[in-house]
Amino acid sequence: MIFQTLFECMDFTGWLLFTFVVLLLTDVFRNWRPHNFPPGPWTVPFLGNVFTGVDFKTMEKLAEKYGPVFSLRRGSERLVFISGYKMVKEALVSQLDSFVDRPIVPLFHVVFQGLGIVLSNGYMWKKQRKFASMHLRYFGEGQRSLERYIEVECNFLCETFKEEQGGPFNPQFTINNAVGNIICSVVFGHRFEYSDQSFRKVLELDNEAVVLAGSAQTQLYDAFPGLMKHLPGPHQTVHANYKEIKVFLKKEIEKHQEEWNPEDPRDYVDVYLAEMEKKKEDPQAGFNIDTLLICTIDLIEAGTETAATTLSWGLVYMMHYPEIQRKVQAEIDRVIGQSRQPTLADRPNMPYTDAVIHETQRMGNIVPLGFPKMASKDTTLGGYFIPKGTAVTTVLSSVLFDKDEWETPDIFNPEHFLDSEGNFRRRDAFLPFSAGKRVCLGENLARIELFLFFTSLLQRFTISAVPGEIPSMEGVLGFTHSPESFRMLATPR
Repeated sequence: MIFQTLFECMDFTGWLLFTFVVLLLTDVFRNWRPHNFPPGPWTVPFLGNVFTGVDFKTMEKLAEKYGPVFSLRRGSERLVFISGYKMVKEALVSQLDSFVDRPIVPLFHVVFQGLGIVLSNGYMWKKQRKFASMHLRYFGEGQRSLERYIEVECNFLCETFKEEQGGPFNPQFTINNAVGNIICSVVFGHRFEYSDQSFRKVLELDNEAVVLAGSAQTQLYDAFPGLMKHLPGPHQTVHANYKEIKVFLKKEIEKHQEEWNPEDPRDYVDVYLAEMEKKKEDPQAGFNIDTLLICTIDLIEAGTETAATTLSWGLVYMMHYPEIQRKVQAEIDRVIGQSRQPTLADRPNMPYTDAVIHETQRMGNIVPLGFPKMASKDTTLGGYFIPKGTAVTTVLSSVLFDKDEWETPDIFNPEHFLDSEGNFRRRDAFLPFSAGKRVCLGENLARIELFLFFTSLLQRFTISAVPGEIPSMEGVLGFTHSPESFRMLATPR
């Protein structure tokens, strides 16, 4: 009776207030922090922690306050972040099977749809990754080796630098093209000329999408996909860019289908087409045209972005540390000389150059937050309970700059990778490619590319800054951490 009278007396404002209170209470109870869940900052009703920065520096501050395992909430989804070498190693190596799955990331799900190598799970992921890994490993059998492809591309890159005649130029897109050509040789069986505007456009679209994907505004899409898909914003640009990239790659695949000879496979696409025939009775493995298209995106992005960005950082650091550049060049002159190209066989005899490349990867901090994973089962980490299905991010930057692991973590110091006798030494906390079962598929390829490209450039050129234009070492933070646009001088030696 009392409630009936109360409802009859309520006006529009009263009903509005009542509805808000009900929704508020529903949000509080629905998103109540699970027992013994990792701690984190207070959340705003309905929104969670959407006003908390998504960059690695913010994550470092949160780790200092809440510990190496902490959480945030985006909309109604709880995310766990893992910081520091000790805890990242525990998650990715010691608990190898606990964080092997990928969560659905709405921003990327629109494009990748749970297919391919990077964002698939379960049986499909195992089959697709194994197939790609085998092809990368045995690429070159009966034809030019992968190393030979890189050596040829090094010549093209150096010739392009030489054409600048020692004048100022921006090398970044040329480097992207050169590195991209290696994985394109693997996937499509051919390279693209640096003057090819179609391929250059694809690289530009991909670069823009990668930068935008890491912004806070774009990541609002992951918190509220149902709402954001109807609103303008950078997420629309990301999706539009990938749509154009898919059109380009689809044309390459269609060309392969027209020319395909199962008796003479030329590249990854040809071998994949053959595998589609073999796996017709196993549809769960996902060998079909739709998955092939996504796999080509995965391979080209993984095989281009990180290595090209690392090389750009390498040039920036050489401009900032000319004395280190001179020591690298002295080692090149001593071991290789000027009469032949560098080869992979030279790497064991060039510990200082190898150390500089590794330090470039560490300081460049290319993928500071790695790629999100998901708890594959209920698990405990750092004393906290993480339920199955929880999205988890390993903060790789916290490993690369861990004060307990590196002597001078905030300084570019190749000595981090050299022992007292000047020999190269591996470091456990060097995890730019992540670790565990989801370690970067292109790690081995990237290592070969970085050594051969970097050594070839410094063998033939001295890299210096344009007077008055010393490039920043702050970097641009998107999904990756890349140098700001810069110009440089490449003086032939």
